[in-house]
Amino acid sequence: MKTILVVGIGTGNPEHLTIQAVNALNRADVLFIPDKGESKAELADLRREIIARYVTNPSSRVIDYAVPRRDAGNPDYKTGVDDWHGAIAARFAKLLDEVPDDGAGAFLVWGDPGLYDSTIRILERLRADHVVEIIPGITSIQALTAAHGIALNRIGQPVHITTGRQLGPVNDDTVVMLDGQTAFLDADPGLDIYWGAYLGTPDQIVISGRLGDVREKIVETRQQARARHGWIMDTYLLRQPG
Repeated sequence: MKTILVVGIGTGNPEHLTIQAVNALNRADVLFIPDKGESKAELADLRREIIARYVTNPSSRVIDYAVPRRDAGNPDYKTGVDDWHGAIAARFAKLLDEVPDDGAGAFLVWGDPGLYDSTIRILERLRADHVVEIIPGITSIQALTAAHGIALNRIGQPVHITTGRQLGPVNDDTVVMLDGQTAFLDADPGLDIYWGAYLGTPDQIVISGRLGDVREKIVETRQQARARHGWIMDTYLLRQPG
């Protein structure tokens, strides 16, 4: 039976890899690298750098694959995502044909496979003639709090993790991911914000302060960074002051 390794690689720093992740990559006969187009070539290049630095298995192969695009124009977000995942699953099925019987293939997943990544769910759509192993990775949330030098939670208090699309009133400390809509612009300006982009990389940017005082700076910084790189990954924490 084939083994599929879903390996968390952290948020952009090759030194984020755990020993468990390095060992998993060296077990793989085939290493899969997603190609999301020229504008996000850095993401594929980082995976190649990780492989070049840590993989010593002389018999392993690297296979690039094009990632289907989601139809952002579909007014039904959930249906659009489901269709998109179906297209990726079909691509994965062909990739797994490249894995030898009783061999292993590895997907290198940004951050951690269990946090706002769909690789696990997509693999569940495929026929069950393989075993899936998950190797956790450092998340953007961990990189964010480390960059700002803060604890994620306050003593005895909960933390809420959501997306920009689902951001509502902030009562508990709230981490927001996947916020292409800059939903923080509609949040209470009296909140404290800890924002970061390209976390863990040499291009890391962090801004913090009272939301009403820094939100325009974040928007401007974000726009400039996206224009410079062609892509952006950012995360932030909102919390009541005090």
